[in-house]
Amino acid sequence: MKAHVILSGCGVYDGSEIQESVLALLALQQFGFEYLCWAPNMPQHHVINHLTGEEMPEVRNALTEAARIARGQVMDLAEFSAENCDLLLLPGGFGAAKNLSDWAFLGAQGTIHPQVAKAIQQVHAQGKPIVALCMAPVLLAHALGNLHPNISLGQSGNDSPYDIASIHEGAECLGAKTAEIPAGEIWVDANLKLICGPCYMMNTNISEVYTTIMKSVEQAKSWV
Repeated sequence: MKAHVILSGCGVYDGSEIQESVLALLALQQFGFEYLCWAPNMPQHHVINHLTGEEMPEVRNALTEAARIARGQVMDLAEFSAENCDLLLLPGGFGAAKNLSDWAFLGAQGTIHPQVAKAIQQVHAQGKPIVALCMAPVLLAHALGNLHPNISLGQSGNDSPYDIASIHEGAECLGAKTAEIPAGEIWVDANLKLICGPCYMMNTNISEVYTTIMKSVEQAKSWV
């Protein structure tokens, strides 16, 4: 079984969430998948100092940064092929909303990176499962909105530092259907073979995030 993972850089505030990404690779291996990482060969929207939260005056490439997580084993997303792909996994992090799309700036009025949309649509067309973690479900809303996917980015309220209700509202504008679920749980669209795991969209810990990712990959494997 082969899984493809799309990364968006390295670091929660400007790329892929590192813990989610690494735990996803671990979970994939534990469930018997070989994995291949991909990322767009493009400049990140910006670079954030993860110690201070301030923007840094430099330019970094999303593919080059993703190689930090993948230990150098990462492919240019322009070359993506869904052939021999049994599962597509999209980790979260702000890179999903800054590099793989411009949701962070334009919300539902924005666009998804065309290479990301193509990958999602190709995998779905082959009837293979897709796992979207944390912020990544907005990519499903962009790419598959005409199919009215059932997605979730978690549960709004005091348990989240983000305005999940507004994100859900934006996703619904694109055609998605949304649900609110607590931390540690997953949301499944059995018809479209989509699995959403909120992970760090809510106040949680690395153990609970790992549990969420394991549940997501286990569900996806049941469809392979």
